[in-house]
Amino acid sequence: MPKVKTGSGAKKRFKVSAAGKLQRRHAMQSHNLTKKSSKRKRDFGKSHPVAKVDVKAVKKLLGMK
Repeated sequence: MPKVKTGSGAKKRFKVSAAGKLQRRHAMQSHNLTKKSSKRKRDFGKSHPVAKVDVKAVKKLLGMK
C-alpha cells in the first residue's frame, strides 16, 4: 500500500490546535480594505475553526485519519 500524500496547499492553509481541532485563516483580507470596518479587519487576523462539513476532507488532505 503506497503512502498517502499530503495536499501541499492544505498544509500551508490549515493547522491543528492543541485540542486537535482544525484551524483556518479568514478570507477577504487582501484588498478593498477601506470599505471594511475596523472590527471586521481585526477579526481577519484571528484563526477560525473549519466548518464541520469540511473537516473530513481537510483531514484527508493533511494525511490524518
